Amino acid sequence: MKNRFLKTLRVLLVEDEVKLSQLLKNAIGDNFFKFSIAHDGEEGIALFKKIAPDIVITDINMPKKSGLEMAKEIKAIDSHVPVIILSAFSETEKLLNAIDVGVVKYFIKPFDPDELLEYISSLEESFGERTIQLRDEYIYNKTKKTLYKKSRYVALSKKEKQFLELLLEYYENEIYVVSDRVIKKSLWEDDASDERLRTFIRRFRTKTSKELIKNIKAEGYQIVIA
Repeated sequence: MKNRFLKTLRVLLVEDEVKLSQLLKNAIGDNFFKFSIAHDGEEGIALFKKIAPDIVITDINMPKKSGLEMAKEIKAIDSHVPVIILSAFSETEKLLNAIDVGVVKYFIKPFDPDELLEYISSLEESFGERTIQLRDEYIYNKTKKTLYKKSRYVALSKKEKQFLELLLEYYENEIYVVSDRVIKKSLWEDDASDERLRTFIRRFRTKTSKELIKNIKAEGYQIVIA
C-alpha cells in the first residue's frame, strides 16, 4: 500500500520492544519518506527535536518517560503533529488520558500494520498541501515551514525562513523574481544596505546550496524549483 502522500512523511516510531519496532519498520517503513526509531520516551523527545517528524507513533508504557508524557511534551513543541498510541492495554483511564494530551488515534496490540497505514493515509486531507521539491534535492515542508536536504533537517533562522517563504510566495503567484527592495523591506525594519543583503544571501547559500537561489542581474532573486 503505497501512495504519494505517505512518501512525503517523516515518521518517528517510539517503541521500547526492539523486535517489535524492527518488525513494524520492515512491514511499513518503506512506504514513507523517512522512518526513524527511538526506544524510550527521552530518546523519542531528543529525536523529535532533531528530525521534526510529521507523525509520531508511540507505545504507552516505556522506560524513562511514558508515551503519554512524551506526547504531552511533543504537543507543547508542535500542537499540529499527530500522535498515534500503541498499547497492549485497553483500560479506559489510559485511553482517556491519551485523548487529553491530544492523541489522534490508538491501536491495541497486536494490530495489523496495514490498518495503521490506512489510518495514516486518511490524514492526508488534514495535512493539506505538504511539500515542495526544490533544486539540489531540497524539500520544503510548507505546513511546518521546515527545510530538508534529502532526509537531513536544515535549521534556518527566523529571517531565513521569512526569506524562503517570500521567494516561494512570489513563485506560486507566477511573479518568480523578488526585487532587492522588496526583500530588504520584508526582512529588516530599517533601511538595509545592498551589502547587508548580499551578506545575508551569501550566508544562506553557504548553509543550503548555491543552486537553490538564483540571482537575476539588476532584478533580484528567485527560488529554483526542481
